[in-house]
Amino acid sequence: MAAEINQTKPSRWEGVVRKTRKVFRWTMYVLAVLLISFVYFKYFFTYSEGYRAGLLQKFSNKGLIFKTYEGELILSSVSSTSNVAIASEKFQFSVLKKDISPMFDTLQGRNVIVHYREKKGTVPWRGDSRYIVDSIAVRN
Repeated sequence: MAAEINQTKPSRWEGVVRKTRKVFRWTMYVLAVLLISFVYFKYFFTYSEGYRAGLLQKFSNKGLIFKTYEGELILSSVSSTSNVAIASEKFQFSVLKKDISPMFDTLQGRNVIVHYREKKGTVPWRGDSRYIVDSIAVRN
């Protein structure tokens, strides 16, 4: 009879193992949520968005596996009398929408205004830049 009572009662180690599994499971859930949150905020969350105006210098389709549209805008803070940018900064961007990419090809060498969204990280299928441009307009 005493042997039967000991077999039906859970041993102390079984309780420890059960609690350890429970803690391990909760730790894995928390780590998964943290990892998913990190990936979302690093690669998919829009950190900032706005407009940039400047001279569209370069626009190309490049990449080995993932072909992406990449462009370069010259932002000038001071211009001379001959309409040449003196103090300039380059703004490199990627374009995801294939339907607006022909507009970029025809506007090279002109002053334009682009609308962009900035991400904190890059992924290969989205281009080389953290800046994603989704619209363009000619600057008057």
